[in-house]
Amino acid sequence: MNPVNNTSSDQIFSAIQEEAAKRRKANEEAPGCKIHIGMATCGIASGALETKAAFEDALSQRGIEARIHTVGCIGHCYAEPYVIIDHPESGFPPIFYPDVTAGKAKMLTKLFLEEGDPRLEHILGATEENEMIPSVMEFPRFNLEKRVVMEKCGRIDPEDIYEYIAEGGYTALVNCLRRTPAEIIEEIQNSGLRGRGGAGFSTGRKWELARQTQQKDKFVICNADEGDPGAYMDRTLLESNPHQIIEGMIICAYATGARQALVYVRAEYPLAVKIVHTAIEQAKSLGLLGKGILGTAFDLEIEIFEGSGAFVCGEETALIRSIEGYRGMPRHRPPYPVEKGLWEKPTIINNVKTLASVPPIIENGAAWYREIGTENSPGTAIFSVVGNVTHPGLVEIPMGVSLRTLIFDICGGIPNKKAFKAVQIGGPSGGCLPEKFLDTPIDFDSLTAAGAMMGSGGMVVMDEDNCLVDVSRYFLDFTQKESCGKCTFCRIGSYHLLDTLERLTKGEGRETDLDQLQQLSEDIKNGSLCGLGKTAPNPVLTSLRYFKEDYIAHAEEKRCPGLTCRALIAFYIDLDKCARGCDACVGVCPTEAIFTTSNRKKGVDQSLCVKCGECVVACPPEYDAVEKVSPPGLAPIIERPPEPLAKKIVS
Repeated sequence: MNPVNNTSSDQIFSAIQEEAAKRRKANEEAPGCKIHIGMATCGIASGALETKAAFEDALSQRGIEARIHTVGCIGHCYAEPYVIIDHPESGFPPIFYPDVTAGKAKMLTKLFLEEGDPRLEHILGATEENEMIPSVMEFPRFNLEKRVVMEKCGRIDPEDIYEYIAEGGYTALVNCLRRTPAEIIEEIQNSGLRGRGGAGFSTGRKWELARQTQQKDKFVICNADEGDPGAYMDRTLLESNPHQIIEGMIICAYATGARQALVYVRAEYPLAVKIVHTAIEQAKSLGLLGKGILGTAFDLEIEIFEGSGAFVCGEETALIRSIEGYRGMPRHRPPYPVEKGLWEKPTIINNVKTLASVPPIIENGAAWYREIGTENSPGTAIFSVVGNVTHPGLVEIPMGVSLRTLIFDICGGIPNKKAFKAVQIGGPSGGCLPEKFLDTPIDFDSLTAAGAMMGSGGMVVMDEDNCLVDVSRYFLDFTQKESCGKCTFCRIGSYHLLDTLERLTKGEGRETDLDQLQQLSEDIKNGSLCGLGKTAPNPVLTSLRYFKEDYIAHAEEKRCPGLTCRALIAFYIDLDKCARGCDACVGVCPTEAIFTTSNRKKGVDQSLCVKCGECVVACPPEYDAVEKVSPPGLAPIIERPPEPLAKKIVS
């Protein structure tokens, strides 16, 4: 394909840009304040719809003129539902309010929008020492980040294509139409962009291999089959800025000679599916998709395929089988999808984050992108940081930033004054790293050398109360259930691996279990066909390497150091701390295991206790009388009064 040799595409796009600029100016000059509300899945789940309705009702009742602007996720998932109020007439900068319930929305409408009091005690990062209102960009989530892929997330309405264009959207596509496919691929290769789906393969190299194939019909697939527990990066990008992914797909198709494209997204993401569908239709209406894109001879159709939720379909060959109507099962490679993929045609499969990185690279140049990150891992990485961390959410950082900076400086460290124990990186197949690795740079090679993996960007932080044996059991339970069953090593090996871990967590471990876990994990890793089986034992291998004392405690001492495994713990009530006559624990016990002794204090009937832990939560902190011990034999046995007497005492 030759570049466009006339100015038709420039003229068409200039008219679109003029319309976008006109709409933006009208919104900026509209009277009243602007209320920006995050309406991605995380916001809606936290009550953003109710918050929006409360603002609408309060504004209407008080006759206040204001514009409610719905946006995507800004990354502060712990602060949802969040609201940013831009009220120029008040003399304050835009103010970020976290946890805005319907009641708080009505309060802010009355006190701030009507009376001018911003209620500073409710802003994000509020402290008694604050004399100035920090701008949104001054929070650690931003001033320690480098936003390339997420730059527009939380700033634009994902269902308004003109807002994306007003922010510079689709200019990279127009630039590409002036160039040859070879020039575009060379730019991507020079940038060093590596696949953000986990494998880290050179994106430019993949595109070049696809371009070199002689077949006319080719496909581009955006892999949004995000199935890792605790991972939601791809979903958030699709819900917050779908046009950047679509623009990346169009550029990829133009560079590789494809005429058809699909977004493979799991059906469990209904909001993402809806927003992407709207984005595709809007792009078509402006001539940015479909036949004769921007007046050129370049055609591209993009469709949405909703996956059924199998984790293994994140593997590209299984994904292809799923689209073709078969059970999602990986196949041997070679041939690779770029040679023979969907319907036996050359197919380029890139992750959401990979495609979203393309427009900024084209717009700013490969050299600019190379300046971000490290030599072998240029650019940024997006992580969903969850678990025992103060400020969980989405973070985009330059490659090379240390784990310590990400966990403690950006995400606030471990809550409740607990000690850091481990971080699991790379989804359910990632490795668990201890404290000595906190200064490890976050990039493809460094994490692999430490025993973990970049993966697609899931990160789980664990504190001193976590049990690494149980964590390994949890993740292996997931991968074992998600195995397609094709490989003997994965299908049967993971079953036996999980069975051994479950016995350990029940106090039924044997002396040979640790050696068996090690050998079996290595066999599964070496003998499995696809990435799911090869990486499934990673949590076991790394936790055995770095936290072997946890395994020894379970296997030999029949105890759980993290006080997590139910079969290895027991609850009892310290009679010296228990308050006479307080029945808080009695009221929450689901099995009536807690009884009242003759002196009005409480005891736990171990034969009835299901170890739910509700008594710990209910016990007033000033007493803190409920104790948890391991092994369970350490719990003192308090004789329960005869049944008639016990009922009389309780009554």
